[in-house]
Amino acid sequence: MTLTATALLGLIGWSLLLVILLVSQRGLWVLSGKMAVNAFMADGSNAPSAFGQRLVRAHANCLENLPLQASILLYAVATTQTALTDPLAFSLLAARIVQSVMHLLSTHPLFVWLRFAAFFAQVLILAWWLLLLSGLAG
Repeated sequence: MTLTATALLGLIGWSLLLVILLVSQRGLWVLSGKMAVNAFMADGSNAPSAFGQRLVRAHANCLENLPLQASILLYAVATTQTALTDPLAFSLLAARIVQSVMHLLSTHPLFVWLRFAAFFAQVLILAWWLLLLSGLAG
């Protein structure tokens, strides 16, 4: 398996881990009587904790970005051009995880800046790959 394919599975696995955390947390809130099973707002705005709100947003952010990331990685795999994406594949995955972790930890300005830096790194990697895969760079 190429590093590109491994990173793709990592991105999917990270999103799955966040949804498992989200479902587990909500399940505990329902079972403990903190929230009714039908009371959850899709955006997490009525979560009983600030962490719960951040978890909803971190998960949603992963899902918002996954189609673009997966599309480029799948294109590289399908066209056997993973030699172009392999060198930065784990960097993309690491930046995605860092962004989510910063999102989960705090909304303090330092963490927001770190989250933005991780997001910007992902954007730069994806843009670079798009240029490489299209033949416009390299």
